[in-house]
Amino acid sequence: MSVREYQKKRRRERIFQAAMALFRQRGFQETAASDIAKAAHVSRGTFFNYFPYKEAVLLEYGALLLAGLREEVKGRLARGEDPLAILRFIFQEVARYTEAEKDLVLPLLYELLNPDPIRAKAAFEALPLGDLIAQVLRPLREKDLVRKDLSLERMGRTLADLYFLTALRWAAYTPERDLKEELQKTLDLALLGILSR
Repeated sequence: MSVREYQKKRRRERIFQAAMALFRQRGFQETAASDIAKAAHVSRGTFFNYFPYKEAVLLEYGALLLAGLREEVKGRLARGEDPLAILRFIFQEVARYTEAEKDLVLPLLYELLNPDPIRAKAAFEALPLGDLIAQVLRPLREKDLVRKDLSLERMGRTLADLYFLTALRWAAYTPERDLKEELQKTLDLALLGILSR
């Protein structure tokens, strides 16, 4: 890595850390790009060179969370754990993240519904939860335990969509409920349509 690349990487990390600190301290909606730039000791233009909009910081945050979860899932699959137990673990973990960081995760999830197709696609690509779920379903397919008339990708993305919609509904209408329990019920219902009979 050249000195210039190293400096760019450090600057991006500094902006990211400043943004996350402000989001947690002030709230996402109350934090402006100029606040982040000031806290990171860069110009507002420099902020936008690294993150085209402030939600892009959250996309990076979500990608980091999923990368950690992906590593954990990979290890569990390698150890031969039951894929259905791993699937339940994934839903428990995303529920835990969502409950712990509700004020950050919700604007992140709304990005998936952004009317701007470029931004919605960026969110979809940054948050490949469906691909991770499809990876967990693969050993079940090999044992003829999931339907063969649907692709693993479709099933994985459908289950990921159920998480996203359940989390949004929970936050908007029933935040007093236990999100882990709500997601478990949703997953149980969805599995009735995915598992082979």
